[in-house]
Amino acid sequence: MSIPRLALTTVSALALTAALQVRADTLAQWTFETSGPSITGTSATFGGIVPETLYSGATAAASGTHAGAGTVWSSPSGNGSPHSFSANLWAQGDYFQFTLSPDLTDYTYSGIAVSYDQNGSATGPKTFYFAYSTDGSTWNTVGSDYALTSGITWSTGTGGQPTQESFDLSAITALDTASTMYFRIVDDSATTGGAINGGNVGTAGTDRTDNFTITASGTAIPEPASAALLTGFAGLLAWNVIRRRR
Repeated sequence: MSIPRLALTTVSALALTAALQVRADTLAQWTFETSGPSITGTSATFGGIVPETLYSGATAAASGTHAGAGTVWSSPSGNGSPHSFSANLWAQGDYFQFTLSPDLTDYTYSGIAVSYDQNGSATGPKTFYFAYSTDGSTWNTVGSDYALTSGITWSTGTGGQPTQESFDLSAITALDTASTMYFRIVDDSATTGGAINGGNVGTAGTDRTDNFTITASGTAIPEPASAALLTGFAGLLAWNVIRRRR
């Protein structure tokens, strides 16, 4: 009788454990297809852009900050899609920002990663860097500066070959428990000679981003009753093992 009971106990324990494991392929993703039409205005800052995909219990928003109050925010064609997040009047230090406040009550997280598409007009800034923060004040640069490619055009029906950036942040465990994660795409181009076409960055030069995606592995935190049940299964499993060895 001990072998069937052991098998049943093992299967039940494994089934419960598997039920508590949730793979959060996407914590948040901004495609700007729904939010895009609302991206319009002239100001130094623009914000409150909600993601099209958001993991259970989380809140998130995209924004932009420029030094120039005359910055025009818009949503032109994305990478093979109708919309992206775009701005002109770029100066060194201006940025796009994405924030995510995950549900830390019901889930734990690990393996954070970020990816996005980026493109710009010929007189837009060429050089950028990616940074993260866990408090919105202290910023950490990931890797080094990267450069956008000249001559790339985005359109609604056809995706170009934009700069596609991806960052594995799994080693940064502080992000796993951060109440809010902050990410920035920061212009690091000099105004003189820093444009994609090699000339000066123009006031009408634009930069845009699309498909900004935050991924991770999420694990559901079991309810007390489930935790007690799992503990009971473990105890029964141990008891069966001891019986078999006698």
